[in-house]
Amino acid sequence: MSIPLFDDVEPLSGCICEECARRRLADSVARDAGSGGSATAATRALVVAAAAGTAVGCAAGTVAAATAPSAATHSALGHARLAPATAPLRLTRDQILDRAQLWADAQVPYSMSALWPDGYRQDCSGFISMAWGLGTNAWTGSLPEYATRIERDALLPGDILLFHNQANPEKGSHAVIFGGWADSGRTLYTAMEQTQPHTRVQTTPMAYWTNSDKYVAYRYKYLVSGTGGSGSGSPGTPDGTGTPGSDAYPGARAFGPGANNAAVTRLGTLLITRGARPYYIVGAGPLWGEADRKATSAFQRAQGWSGGDADGLPGPTTWEYLVDGTGRNIPAGAPAPRPDTGSTAPGYPGAASFRPGKSNNHVLTLGRRLVAKGFGKSYRVGPGRTWGEADRRAVEAFQRAQGWSGRDADGYPGPETWRRLFL
Repeated sequence: MSIPLFDDVEPLSGCICEECARRRLADSVARDAGSGGSATAATRALVVAAAAGTAVGCAAGTVAAATAPSAATHSALGHARLAPATAPLRLTRDQILDRAQLWADAQVPYSMSALWPDGYRQDCSGFISMAWGLGTNAWTGSLPEYATRIERDALLPGDILLFHNQANPEKGSHAVIFGGWADSGRTLYTAMEQTQPHTRVQTTPMAYWTNSDKYVAYRYKYLVSGTGGSGSGSPGTPDGTGTPGSDAYPGARAFGPGANNAAVTRLGTLLITRGARPYYIVGAGPLWGEADRKATSAFQRAQGWSGGDADGLPGPTTWEYLVDGTGRNIPAGAPAPRPDTGSTAPGYPGAASFRPGKSNNHVLTLGRRLVAKGFGKSYRVGPGRTWGEADRRAVEAFQRAQGWSGRDADGYPGPETWRRLFL
């Protein structure tokens, strides 16, 4: 997969002030209507209906859809800094992530010109415009207008990482949504992004695969307190904005199957500091998984609890022990089960899982483990579920590091390669 370049086109000729931009948009709509463009009118109606339905968790009356410009003008008007057709939505972090997940679940195809039925452009900045509920299609040069610059260490789920190449915008400009840290060292994170061939969510090196040092962290200006969607706001930050606050228990609904929020990331990070590192192949992240449950259960058992008190779902007491640093750590030296099975390593799935064109979770698990072990240089866009040349080269590098050569270092994982990867 190639990394997307720039997601807009050159502006229209003439003045690019806000008033002229509005006039060009009005002229375009008038031309559509005058030409009997029933398809255009129908599309605008669909955009209005869909946009109203995608405001996850928003109060009634706060959402209105932006009118869809014609295909000939809608990308260019981003350069004209077109005023939003509606006020930006006031959203919680969970609502931002829920909105982004809608596109990830639908695997929205990447396009620099097409509009998804919700009215947003199908490129990287259109994706963030949708997740932030901007009511207009921003571009990489205008997204900072809706945000506050922050340090990378302050990143929380729902913030973004943005590279806007001012000298030559067509060279590498890109933006991604930060979904949470994926390792305790903060070298990997979960990125939600719109790229070729479609929306994806995957573990990514900080800050990105290319131009890493040029990415800037931003926080949405219109964050609100409260919870919504799949979980809760960031624990320890009552308004979910990263402002220092209490370490209050975020609630039971923040954890368990389907949970995807900052509380899960923090839970994993705290557990790792208390001895749970062997349970995590890659590291802590916002999506609840079996590693979180087993690590939590191990911590609970370390306190002498059993039965329902050690079910792997953190209650108020478990949370209090973790954030206060009290209680006993998970004992060192005991074999820790991996999240894929109940054993010390995921069972080898067989050679047939790793062949060109094969797509399965075993390929993803392999790729993430290779990255965690320091053999991820061949991934331009990160490990995924479909076996490719990047996976083969990463496996080959690992095999050569074992001192193997020839057919023993062909890049296809056998049982011994698999076993050594998960030592």
